Amino acid sequence: MRWIWIDKFIEFESGKHAVAIKNVTLAEEHLHDHFPGFPLMPETLCIEAMAQTAGILVGEAKKFREKVILAKIKKAVFFDYVKPGDTIKLDATIESIAPEAASISGRITCSEKLVAEIDLMFSHIDQNLAGKEFPEENFVFGTGTSVFEPLLRDVLSVAGKESGQD
Repeated sequence: MRWIWIDKFIEFESGKHAVAIKNVTLAEEHLHDHFPGFPLMPETLCIEAMAQTAGILVGEAKKFREKVILAKIKKAVFFDYVKPGDTIKLDATIESIAPEAASISGRITCSEKLVAEIDLMFSHIDQNLAGKEFPEENFVFGTGTSVFEPLLRDVLSVAGKESGQD
């Protein structure tokens, strides 16, 4: 089972910038144990939500021809909690992209209040591991098999509206 930590893309500029949202609800089981009596979305899951938002942005920049994996968390600074009932906005911007890797800067906000700054590095593993081959089915962006398929449709829809294609 794969967990999806974003609900929808609301902005998407190919190769540059993406904004996704996540509605945090008490219906999510992990919140019942973290922490009993004071449920919070764990910071690690906020980082994963940013990684999913940015990973799709980086993958789409190369038309999903590259296998993109999270390589490094460069920075993760948290300023506030994320609680059930919150809607967080995950804002990812590509700082640099090369054949081997990409770097993004990210911000998480809730009601315009800064929750976290998260900077990540992604690897294009086909370009980095000396010709090692990896099976397609082990990766998120497989054609027609992706758990992210609804979000990828969002990306195409949002990107099309922003470029004037309807």
